[in-house]
Amino acid sequence: MIKGQVIFIAVYVIADIHGKYDLFMKMLEKIKFQDTDTLYILGDILDRGPNPIQVLRKLMEMPNAIPIVGNHELMAVKCLDLLCEEITTESIKRLDHSFVENLLIWQENGGYSTIEELRRCDAQTKNDLIEYIKEFSIYETLTVNGKKYLLVHAGLGNFSPQKDIEEYSLHDLVWERADYEKCYFEDMYVVSGHTPTQLIEKNPRPGFIYQKNHHIAIDCGACFPDGRLAAFCLDTGEEFYVENTKDKEDY
Repeated sequence: MIKGQVIFIAVYVIADIHGKYDLFMKMLEKIKFQDTDTLYILGDILDRGPNPIQVLRKLMEMPNAIPIVGNHELMAVKCLDLLCEEITTESIKRLDHSFVENLLIWQENGGYSTIEELRRCDAQTKNDLIEYIKEFSIYETLTVNGKKYLLVHAGLGNFSPQKDIEEYSLHDLVWERADYEKCYFEDMYVVSGHTPTQLIEKNPRPGFIYQKNHHIAIDCGACFPDGRLAAFCLDTGEEFYVENTKDKEDY
């Protein structure tokens, strides 16, 4: 360390970027993100917005970025291996009803932008991206300044105070929405995305970070016309926002 220089190490969380590469890069600039900081991405990097693959490639360059799987990554990995294969008699045989159903569900939820951008990549890049997605964490727990946090994409479906986190299914963690009226843990904060805060009932600040009952909801609808990408600093509790300036939603 240079004498007299103070280096502040910060931990940030962002969720539901949904292909909004422009907002993501502006956010990194806004929070002055540096190599000594840590960034957790709470899933749904893919789909809807125009540049999900560009966001992925940026994250792959950032060893201090820790992605957590969301329902959109889960939908993607069920389809991408086969979609990116060379078309052969054997690969065609695997195009069964289950695959087609998964593909349709993914497309109905905004998967087109991911496929469209991915198809312009070479074979090695496609493989690297798919393998990177498969390595995403399911959840993370950490302590910052004496406060405990559980970082998860959606919430804890079928919540029970008697359950350990390992007892929840992947569906519980990436699809089931959090119940913000219920305090899950007295000694730990649950930080989640998945549900745009514009859609949380009785939220006095729709479209901004929502905190209640030890929940911190940070999906602020980056793809909504009136939405924004949000970042939350676990060290200081500061909230950061980058507005979506597009006229129409990407949903």
